[in-house]
Amino acid sequence: MLRSQLTIIKEHFGNRPFRVREAVDAGIPRHQIYRLRDEGALVTLSRGVMQSVDSDPAMNTEFAALATRVPDGTICLSSGLSYWELSDELPARIDLAVPRGAHWPKIDMPATRLHRFAAGTFGLDRLAEHTDAGEPFWIYSAPRCIVDAMRLPHVVGRDVALAALSRYMRQPGAEPLRLTALGRQLGGERRIRAALEVILA
Repeated sequence: MLRSQLTIIKEHFGNRPFRVREAVDAGIPRHQIYRLRDEGALVTLSRGVMQSVDSDPAMNTEFAALATRVPDGTICLSSGLSYWELSDELPARIDLAVPRGAHWPKIDMPATRLHRFAAGTFGLDRLAEHTDAGEPFWIYSAPRCIVDAMRLPHVVGRDVALAALSRYMRQPGAEPLRLTALGRQLGGERRIRAALEVILA
């Protein structure tokens, strides 16, 4: 019986993380889901989020687990800089933005640092990305991560933000005008212009 329930889970969700509620909606009794976990067939990625234990391990699976748990959440700041290879820092916690005024989720795993971003500009440069196993998650673009880091140096660290900006500007296709436009919309435009003047001098 449990084996057939596991088959149903794999048919519905494949390798991607899923919410317990989604599995219940698919017709699998809640107690059997937890029994599958207790027997080692499922692994808990976050509260209420599970995945088949034999799923291929994927880079950024924790991002996908958070996307399942917090659909409006968006990877940002240090975690975004690391994803876009604009920082060598390995954040101890995942930076996740939620819109101001939205539900403030309680996340015990994976280790997460939550941030409230203005609702009016929350969707600005918000991109849908996927893990190498095809699991979806939301993340801000490289320019948006840089601008957020520059306007929030007390969160990311001024040196980290400036290093990310400098590395971005060395990349082919860097768009300084995009950075200043985002700075105008989000805040921090003056700081970004001053840093760009030094880098481009």
